[in-house]
Amino acid sequence: MKKLITALTCASIALGAGVSISAQAAECIAPANPGGGWDFTCRQISKIMFDIGADPGVIVVAADSPHRSLNDLVDAIKQNPGSVAFAGGSAAGGFDHLKPLMILKKGGFNDITKIKYIGVDGGADAITQTVGGFTQAMTGDMSEIVGFLKSGDIRALAVLTETRVPGFEEIPTAREQGFDVVAVNWRGLYVPKGISDADFNKWADRLARVAASAEWQEAMVANGLAPFTKVGGDFQSFIDDIVADTVTLSKEIGVLN
Repeated sequence: MKKLITALTCASIALGAGVSISAQAAECIAPANPGGGWDFTCRQISKIMFDIGADPGVIVVAADSPHRSLNDLVDAIKQNPGSVAFAGGSAAGGFDHLKPLMILKKGGFNDITKIKYIGVDGGADAITQTVGGFTQAMTGDMSEIVGFLKSGDIRALAVLTETRVPGFEEIPTAREQGFDVVAVNWRGLYVPKGISDADFNKWADRLARVAASAEWQEAMVANGLAPFTKVGGDFQSFIDDIVADTVTLSKEIGVLN
């Protein structure tokens, strides 16, 4: 477990968890179908290393929505919880569901069981639900909304990062609007359990150099990713906080006993 945690801390620079790199074959294995975030992560790492940032959480509404800011949306929910339904690409209790709940709790609204959430099959479907007026807001990740932002179909009310995302500086963070919530979709990189210290350190160093490379900076801007390198104790503290918050929210909405 120590090796795994250390591998993640040194290599949590990609978009949580499951990419595997074999030190012997130098093969990046994405545990999902082609075209998704895992596939993107492996391809970008391979491209940069042989020629990784986080996917920020976002809250968006349709372009013609009356809600112009995150505060507008939260105020509407406080006045009438049933007036706003969120669509997201994860099942009930998943990360997309938890994002608006974290925001609402930071805004002083604690009766989160009244929040309407519709889980659909991916971010594009969630945006379609919102643009079509079936839901009033979408909760997802930056990489899912880039095309819809460029086409003018949606308005991003907040990005859930510590600072604004390079290339998307017009989108304010939840923090600067008074909601201290950081929620990013990160993916770690794992190495085999029996890897030698020498090989482990070699891969950690290589991945750290990928994170610092100009090519990776360009890939982040092009795909709406935010810088997110967590190392050592900082990474472990981050994980501990995320687990604690997730357990608390999951119990409140009845996903966990």
